Order: sequence, then C-alpha cells, then structure tokens
Amino acid sequence: MLKPRFAPEPPFSHGQAPKTGVLLCNLGTPDAPTAAALRPYLAEFLGDPRVVEIPRLLWLLILHGIILRVRPAKSAHKYASIWTPEGSPLKVHTERQAVGLQSRFDQAGQSVLVRSAMTYGQPAIARVLDEMRQQGVTRVLVLPAYPQYSGTTTAAVFDRIHQWSMRTRLLPEWRFVNRYHDDAGYMGALAQSVRRHWQQNGQAGVLVMSFHGVPERTLMQGDPYHCECHKTARLLAEALGLSRDQYRVTFQSRFGKAKWLEPYTDPTVRELARNGTERVDVICPGFTSDCLETLEEIAMEVRTAFIEEGGREFHYIPCLNDDATWLDALYGVTLKHMQGWPTASPTSQELAASRAAALGLGAKD
Repeated sequence: MLKPRFAPEPPFSHGQAPKTGVLLCNLGTPDAPTAAALRPYLAEFLGDPRVVEIPRLLWLLILHGIILRVRPAKSAHKYASIWTPEGSPLKVHTERQAVGLQSRFDQAGQSVLVRSAMTYGQPAIARVLDEMRQQGVTRVLVLPAYPQYSGTTTAAVFDRIHQWSMRTRLLPEWRFVNRYHDDAGYMGALAQSVRRHWQQNGQAGVLVMSFHGVPERTLMQGDPYHCECHKTARLLAEALGLSRDQYRVTFQSRFGKAKWLEPYTDPTVRELARNGTERVDVICPGFTSDCLETLEEIAMEVRTAFIEEGGREFHYIPCLNDDATWLDALYGVTLKHMQGWPTASPTSQELAASRAAALGLGAKD
C-alpha cells in the first residue's frame, strides 16, 4: 500500500479559535553521554550539508568511514564530564527557557503555546510541530536560540521547518526570527550577567568574548555571522564601558583542517597568559544555553590552556540560561515579531458570534 504524501490532519471543529505558538529551537544533544548515543546524533548533525559544505559524496565517505568510527567515543567522554542528573545541560536550559517564556505569556493573559525543540536529536522539530498542531496551533513563530544569524545554525532550523511543511496539507501561518544580535534586551541581559560576575569576583584585566567558529569561507560567501558577532561584542563592550584593550573577540570549536574565523580562542588566551595577563574572564555571547562548547571546551579545556601558559585566574561567565532578565528580553523579542497576531483567548460570546457570522446569521438570529 502506498504511503500517503501528506500526514493526516488533526481533528477540527467549526468555531475552534485559532491559536498561536512559539517554537524555541536549539541545536540538539545526544540522549545520553555514551558512544552508542553519540553515533546517530553525530551522523545527523555532521551529515547536514548546512553544517559541512564540502562535496557530498566525499564527505559522506569520510563521515561514515572514519569520523563515526572514532569520534563518538571521544565525544561521549566529553559529554560525560558535563552531564547532570537532569540530563544534557543544553536540553535542560532550553526547556527551562520555554517554561519561563510560557509563564510570561500566561501572566499577561495571552493564549500562546510555547514549546522547545532540537534541530538534531530529540525532541525533534517535526515531532513538536505535530504536537502543536494537535493542540490547535495555527500560527507559529519560529524562534532559534541563536542571536547571530548563520547558515550553519539558523538556516538549518528553517530547513527542518520546510521539510515538515512538505508533508503537511494545511500549513500554519509562519513567522521566523532570523536574528536578535543587537536587541536591547539581549544586550542588557548580557551586560547584567558580566556586572554581576564582577561584583562577586572583581573585574578581570581582559574580558574574552568567545563565539562559536565557522569556516572562514562562509564569510566570503555572504554569511553575516562574523559581522553580527562583532556587533554584539562592540555593543557589550560599550555597555560595560570597556576600552579596546580590555576585551578580545575570538572564535572557538574549530573542526577539520580548513581555515576558520580568527582569532581562535585557545591561542588567544595562551598568548594573553604569556604576555603577563594574570586573569581573564570568558563569556560566550552566541550561546544562550550552557552546553558542551561552553562547559567543557571553555570552562575546562581553555582554562587549562591559560593556566599552562602561566595565567593565574580563569573565570568562565555562564550563559544567560534561564536568567529572569534574559527571559524578559526573549519575551520582548517574541512580542515584537508577533505584532498583529491576536493572542487573547476569545470569550464564549465571541466564539458564538464568530460561528454565527460564518453561518450568515445576525446577532439576534
């Protein structure tokens, strides 16, 4: 029997009020810190042409013939070092952000359904969209967890949305948040997190702002990520009153032999230590949730590099996670992009009037 081209539609009743949803999307995470769990996750992640832009057949041979035979065990060890009793930090923080965002809509009396999903791994974007449709959502604001737009992250989210749409007959009304790298609320939350850290620990000689790296060729091909990272860094430095010699902008997580955006984070902190900087503070403004790249790569590996070169104090400033100021800012971002969409729950009288209008009846009929 042939499989239907389109998924079956959820039950519908006439007079049912349209509902708005917010889909908060993050990168993803394995289900467990084990090689067995890492293998399918890495296959999905590294198999995405948005993530690795080299000739497809060649890359798949390398990925399945070499990388997926070696890297899962190494990655599992790294994940195990940051895993919590609740699970992956990235998933935990993303879920808490969705809950916090939902509470702000609820407190404002707005009928909006907020859910979190992952581009790779679970809960998958397609599965969460199916669930939202079952709950009557007909308008969806797609909110990537990435303040700076990149084809490797933001666009990958939108690809998943379009893939789901290809099998859906009755599409919801879509809106997409491409970026909020210079949003006033986001910048205010970042600045507040740094000031709070300094109030508790004193101010460092140098603040390193480390963003996730991407291949340099993406910049040459028109990806705005590099420029948006630098704008975020400049605005944060201005908010903190830092001079140019008091902060550095770097890029981390280089993969492979190609040239990536520079300067790289690890060599930068090593050089600072060798040149006599006794303390550095590192913040990762491009990550809104703590994850492997912040908790293991920065707080562990880069810390070790700085100390090895003679540095004395290394401080990692956590991501915004579920900080109240940040969630207020995220709420503001959603409101800005949802303008014109009704969010108040209709009364029974309004629903009755709507049904009457659909049947061509007057108010007294």
